[in-house]
Amino acid sequence: MSVNKEVKRVTTNTLQKMKNAGEKISMLTAYDFSFAKIIDSAGIDVILVGDSASNVMAGHETTLPITLDQMIYHASSVIRGVERCLVVVDLPFGSYQSNSDIALASAIRIMKETGAHSVKMEGGEEVIDSIRKIVSAGIPVMGHLGLIPQSIYKFGTYAVRAKGGTEADKLRRDAKLLEEAGCFAIVLEKIPAELAKEVSESLTIPTIGIGAGGDCDGQVLVMHDMLGINTEFKPRFLRQYLNIHELAVKGVQQYISDVKSGDFPNDQEQY
Repeated sequence: MSVNKEVKRVTTNTLQKMKNAGEKISMLTAYDFSFAKIIDSAGIDVILVGDSASNVMAGHETTLPITLDQMIYHASSVIRGVERCLVVVDLPFGSYQSNSDIALASAIRIMKETGAHSVKMEGGEEVIDSIRKIVSAGIPVMGHLGLIPQSIYKFGTYAVRAKGGTEADKLRRDAKLLEEAGCFAIVLEKIPAELAKEVSESLTIPTIGIGAGGDCDGQVLVMHDMLGINTEFKPRFLRQYLNIHELAVKGVQQYISDVKSGDFPNDQEQY
């Protein structure tokens, strides 16, 4: 009789040890039970329940419309599929920007109602009070700098951020502020690789890159992009590992054909 080995969970402390040892951190998004189970069983280190659910699950143009209640629904579904990896949940737009009390209340709701392990927030100095308050309540926070999609209407573009000058200087300062405020890691999105390398080396906490070069301490991609479920989004930083869209279309077309021809169900497929 086989005995299941006890699953060793990934924690924020695990990620710190990985950075210290020079071991890269793997992170992907997930939004539902079934895919979370697949990704976790494959051995991923971190699942991000991203507010990108607004785009890939709900079909919105930006991440702004998704609500705290909807994020809690997605995160609860993911948690039920996970045995090993660390689960991080995005605080959605409007759930933390106005003041630190609202930010803490939002983070507490996510932790209590989903069973997730940590939250993620976009921004630097502007949200530092909220980060401090959430961390002081015992909730781990992952930061997010560079391209911050919740501020898309402020920037007006998804182009590379912090290419130099004051914006690069601010990112350097913000990264240090996030570390000092107690963040356990920081996502660096769509910034020059050289800047990401400099920031990663200047911090003791891990950095997770998306379009930020290979010198970050880990990498994250949106699951729907890297598996080829969503085929419209093809930035330079994306490597597509499968084409599920094509496979799924072929499978559905074969099913339609078999139903129309009477081939499905056959004698072995009925009672």
